[in-house]
Amino acid sequence: MTAAATDTAFDHLLFPTDGSEGAAVALDHVLEIAAEHGSTVHVLTVIDMALYSPFQREGAVVDALEQEGDRIVREAADRAADHGVETVTEVRSGDPYREILDYAAAHDIDLTVMPTHGRRGLERFLLGSTTERVVRRADGPVLTIRPDAETPATYPYRRVLAPTDGSECARDAVELSVDIADTTGAALHLLTVVDTVSVGVDVRSEIKTAMLEAAADEIIDEASSIAETRGVAPAAETVAYGSSVTDEIRSHIEAHDIDLVVVGTHGRTGFDRYVLGSITEHLVRTAPVPVLTVREPIATDS
Repeated sequence: MTAAATDTAFDHLLFPTDGSEGAAVALDHVLEIAAEHGSTVHVLTVIDMALYSPFQREGAVVDALEQEGDRIVREAADRAADHGVETVTEVRSGDPYREILDYAAAHDIDLTVMPTHGRRGLERFLLGSTTERVVRRADGPVLTIRPDAETPATYPYRRVLAPTDGSECARDAVELSVDIADTTGAALHLLTVVDTVSVGVDVRSEIKTAMLEAAADEIIDEASSIAETRGVAPAAETVAYGSSVTDEIRSHIEAHDIDLVVVGTHGRTGFDRYVLGSITEHLVRTAPVPVLTVREPIATDS
């Protein structure tokens, strides 16, 4: 069990921002969380000098970029002050995702909150590729918010969904979702998906289907046991069947008015494998609600 999966204090929130409209939407949600928990929000802007020629990286251009960075973090801090939220601000230069990860590690950040994309022409470091890199590599949980979602994210959450395939990081995600449900009073939904495409159509399909169904039941039972051990009774325990795990998760979100999805970023069980990066990243990009990701602990990170 990782530290991230057991600590829902969220005393220190990291909010990387480029001042875009998408970042502004995410900031509203950050401030809701911070106000509820008395958190300190670390506001970080990263100037990606790789976007500029060697000639532009000198003199007046650098001064202008730094002034713009100062303005961005100052405006975010002013908004936080209006909500009674304490902030720490910093402007850095470098590779955006590396600077975000380094800052989080150096300041014991409990939760990093990022929009799935930004639209500014200056730094653009919140575009999907950077957010996805942070999701894959961050040691702590990362909360991603779609700025273009039809319904704005709200806090505290009312219904939390924990999809699971029984892998180690999925269990960590379940534990974190249980803690969030316990802290916020949200209803906890547990879900696992049987990938019907993997069954095939040969004579062994019936046996394979029965094996997958039994495995799915065990996974749900394990997740439910984790919740009940912590005093949280799941509001729903669902085994779904479909050809797309991501579609089944989104269908559950819409059918049950879910406010937050908590999911691992890697899986190794070979059962559903939906917590592998590609599907989690698809959820991050397309889910209509915030997605909280928990990365599987690994020995090295390339």
